[in-house]
This record gives sequence, C-alpha cells and structure tokens, in this order.
Amino acid sequence: MRNRLSILLLLLTFALCAHAETIILRTGARVKGTIVFQNEEVVIVRDAKGARFQYPRADVEDILSDDAVQPEEQAAETAEEEEIKTTKKVSALLEISGGSAYVPGVPAGASMGVDLIVGSHHIGSRHIFIGGGLGYHGMFMPDETKQYNFLPVQVALRMPLLEQKHAPAFGVALGYGVALSKNYLGGIYTGLDFGYRCQINKKTAIGAMFFAQFQQAKLKVTETVEEVEFVNETGRNFITYGAKFTLYF
Repeated sequence: MRNRLSILLLLLTFALCAHAETIILRTGARVKGTIVFQNEEVVIVRDAKGARFQYPRADVEDILSDDAVQPEEQAAETAEEEEIKTTKKVSALLEISGGSAYVPGVPAGASMGVDLIVGSHHIGSRHIFIGGGLGYHGMFMPDETKQYNFLPVQVALRMPLLEQKHAPAFGVALGYGVALSKNYLGGIYTGLDFGYRCQINKKTAIGAMFFAQFQQAKLKVTETVEEVEFVNETGRNFITYGAKFTLYF
C-alpha cells in the first residue's frame, strides 16, 4: 500500500513539474518544451521529442507556462475576429475616371467622372464591396453646345477574382443619371470594370481599372424650320470608356 502511494505521489509530482512552457528569446523566437534546469546563467529545455537545448540566460526574454500562453493566443484570435468585424462596418469607395465619350452623330469627345460609394468592403471571408452612392459625370464634345453633365445615382459591386494581396478584379454598376445640363434629360446606365487591385490591409485597397459605360438617355433637340424653332425630345445612346483609379477606405 505504501509503495503504491509513493509511486502515485511521484507521478503526481512529475506531472506538476513537467508541464510545458514557452521560452521567448530576445530575437523574438519561441521555443516550446519542458525546463529541466535553470539558474542565473543558463536555461536547459527538453522538447516533445526528448532533445535538449541550452540557452544563455541573457538571451531569454521571458518564460511562459501553458496557462499564460493560451490566454495570449486567445487574445490574438479575439483581436483578429474584432478586426474582421470592424471591416464589416460601413466603408467607402472613391473612384476617379477619365476617357473618351461617344454619341452617334457627334464627333467623339472626352469624359470624366468622380464617384463616392458607401457600403461594405468585407462580406463573409471575401473582400467584396457592395454599396450605393452619388457622383459627377461629364461628357465634353467638340461642339461647345453639346456638353452633357449628370449626377449618377447608382448601386455598385466590386470584387477581386482571387483573395490575395495582388489580384485581378472586376465590377458592375447600375444607375440613373440625373440631369445637370439643360439639353440633357437623364437616363438609366450600366457600367463594367476590369483591372487590378492591391489589398493594403483589411480595410484599405487601391486599384487601377478599365471601364466601359453604356447609357440610354433623352435629349432636347432644337430645330429651326422657316425661322421657327421647334424643341423635340429624342433618345440617344452614350458610350464612355477609359481608365479609373479606385480607393477603398
């Protein structure tokens, strides 16, 4: 009976003394194992395979037991989860575009646009942006009397094809152009983007895209017949294309 009790006490003492620890070196490296000996000059550690490693005490930054390491790792995981949750909140997309504009029957001109879209930049585990916003688009034709400016009200989707820091990306948009010019009556438009996006961090990304936009709108056309002016409304197709810079923040 006494022998059994002695063996039990010995095993219990060994279990309490042989728990694993993590040695944090001044270089930042971490070594997991059981400390078999330590003093003011040296620390000797045995790993799970039984190999022993000796470190000068001056090179040891800290010694953590399993009980101390687990909360630290759990805190890191919690912080990562909180960071992901943060990215699910409202974020914004700024787009600045420029290129060419084409209207049938009119020489090609230039186009430019600025859009600010508010939405979510992180859906599930993907950096998918979806939202809605406003902006300014202008089409400037060689004839100074044919300038078409409108305020786009749109919903947009932007996403990378690969979930990597550097990845090709595409986007689609659907909106309505609210008239800002007296001879432009507005209309529905659609847009398609394709290009490259760089993910800087979980919240911020930049991109360079090629875009094409098609719009079917109405215009006021003034005609003079025998010195009498007539104003008619006519449908026109607008096509704009070019490049844009995007910033997610």
